Amino acid sequence: MRITIIGCGFIGSYLARTADSMSEVKRIYLYDTDRQAAERVASTTKKGIVTESVEEELYHCDLVIEAASQAAAKHFAPIVVERGVSMMLMSVGALVDDDFRNSVFQKASKTESCIYIPSGAVCGVDGLRAARESDVEYVELITTKAPKSLEDIPYVLDKGIVVDDLKERTVIYSGTAREAVKLFPKNINVAATVSLFGIGFDKTKVTIVADPDTTSNSHELRYRGVFGETVCHTYNVPSPENPRTSHLAALSAAHALRSLVKNVWIAL
Repeated sequence: MRITIIGCGFIGSYLARTADSMSEVKRIYLYDTDRQAAERVASTTKKGIVTESVEEELYHCDLVIEAASQAAAKHFAPIVVERGVSMMLMSVGALVDDDFRNSVFQKASKTESCIYIPSGAVCGVDGLRAARESDVEYVELITTKAPKSLEDIPYVLDKGIVVDDLKERTVIYSGTAREAVKLFPKNINVAATVSLFGIGFDKTKVTIVADPDTTSNSHELRYRGVFGETVCHTYNVPSPENPRTSHLAALSAAHALRSLVKNVWIAL
């Protein structure tokens, strides 16, 4: 198998090292708008090489992994699936755009390629996915973050919130998952994942809390339906390289990659 990784930040570099350790993976093409970032990751692997063009590698690539940004996902996903190559998306928030999502899914179906979405930094979405086969009445995601991870976000600044001045738990946002993903594109991808696994972007409620006393990014996922009720808490350790990214997000992607490469899926 040959893999292309778009984005060589924390998750991209973690996946490159994971792929490098797998005998089934023969080559890893690394792409980043910052070539030096791609070169740094390549230097830590045996199979990784830097590429200047994702499109060129599609002719001899089996899987593309986007680990860069929503903008990168929206740019590359249509190109990749149009060529009939499967793709794993980490910037799931890009799929909040209904027209984009429907177009990419339809292209993937037409070309018999696949779109893979890891469970990400929240536990419990497997149960939500199963519950959706019946009637799910209510889904809520409550995310608690350190104030520092929310600084410089336009929505927070527009509200006049100075994150360094927060002394107690403060609700920063409460509303739909659709708006949360748009307002916090680098912080709340998990809301997009929950929405896609569950009842959609407009019916999923999201609350974002800044807590100066927290030492982790935490997610409380609640959903209720004819099956019963589930409450699931996840306390994530932030990535040391990017405090806005939970380490579990990288682990989830690595697990999905291993499953794809080995073609063995457990607990679908």
